[in-house]
Amino acid sequence: MNNQKQQKPTLTGQRFKTRKRDEKERFDPSQFQESIVQGLNQTGTDLEAVAKFLDASGAKLDYRRYAETLFDILVAGGMLGKHLSMYCLFTASEDLETMQAYAQVFNKLIRRYKYLEKGFEEEIKKLLLFLKGFTESERNKLAMLTGILLANGNISASILSSLFNENLVKEGVSAAFAVKLFKSWINEKDINSVAASLRKVGMDNRLMELFPANKRSCEHFSKYFTDAGLKELSDFARNQQSIGARKELQKELQEQMSRGETLKDIIAYVREEMKKTSISEQTMIGIVWTSVMSTVEWNKKEELVTEQAIKHLKQYSPLLKAFTSQGLSELTLLLKIQEYCYDNIHFMKAFQKIVVLLYKADVLSEEVILKWYMEAHMAKGKSVFLEQMKKFVEWLKNAEEENNSGKGRGKVLLASNMKFGM
Repeated sequence: MNNQKQQKPTLTGQRFKTRKRDEKERFDPSQFQESIVQGLNQTGTDLEAVAKFLDASGAKLDYRRYAETLFDILVAGGMLGKHLSMYCLFTASEDLETMQAYAQVFNKLIRRYKYLEKGFEEEIKKLLLFLKGFTESERNKLAMLTGILLANGNISASILSSLFNENLVKEGVSAAFAVKLFKSWINEKDINSVAASLRKVGMDNRLMELFPANKRSCEHFSKYFTDAGLKELSDFARNQQSIGARKELQKELQEQMSRGETLKDIIAYVREEMKKTSISEQTMIGIVWTSVMSTVEWNKKEELVTEQAIKHLKQYSPLLKAFTSQGLSELTLLLKIQEYCYDNIHFMKAFQKIVVLLYKADVLSEEVILKWYMEAHMAKGKSVFLEQMKKFVEWLKNAEEENNSGKGRGKVLLASNMKFGM
């Protein structure tokens, strides 16, 4: 019986030591770091070999537990440890091609070990907060890598929130970093792709925060990034600010109408805003139209909504007239009406009546109506609306009284004899 016990398999001394070493590497952070650093130093600058080493090491090392340590080593050589790797992002060449190769290392690693994705994004956020602790060259490399990773979809644009840190912004670190980041991002993709990624996480309206409050203007942003060779980013930011200003203006207009402010006061307010924001009349008439049509709870019955719309638009026709002093503004309004009647099905039969009303109210001229009918209409509801307008257009063409001024007394005379739509 004792002999049988002695014959039971046991671990040899060497196997026991190997298992203990593996366990230590797996669960001891210092041993984990030493294993990674040693492996990187052996592979050197061969990034293909680095990728293979990292792929294989994940099977025996606890990447899940020590993700932060792993990424610290790969980016900065192990910032907090004494066993620094000679080969990492910060010791690499400062050029786009090398950064693209490093991006591939991270891409392969995260694709192989999907659970690292979140930890990697958190690591990038953390590194951005500590930019002041890096040299200019290290910041440039990290910026280029981050831009490439954003382009590849390895990380979300939400990481940019770290750049809005007050200290980084105050010292100009954030803006300088953003230049390198966006250059590499746009080099990999285009501005439309960048814009889509920014919008997805609500960063499209926050780019001004890269600058201190006293420099947070579209003019300063535009000059800074245009001078840095990023005019497309400047144009995007300017457009975003314009969109934001238009939304605010539309909201204020609707509130003024709801409060029952006089048309005279509303017109004065809109004209002042046009001066302040440099919004063109063509853009403004679109905002005014949307605001006017958004202040009413429309009837769902087709036969009743037309009457309701005519009554409402009669009231606000002076407001529409104030911002259709140009032919292009009139055409913009007419296209907005077409789009609105198409998008809101209950208004499909109201289109012609609305146009005739605005013609009588001296808002739309016969020239613009004819131009719209002959060539400038959009595809939405085209056949329905052209058929509705057919008789009225024929009447305009055959009318004896000509309106040489486009708007004025001639139109009033024409309107008084007209029997279409009203």
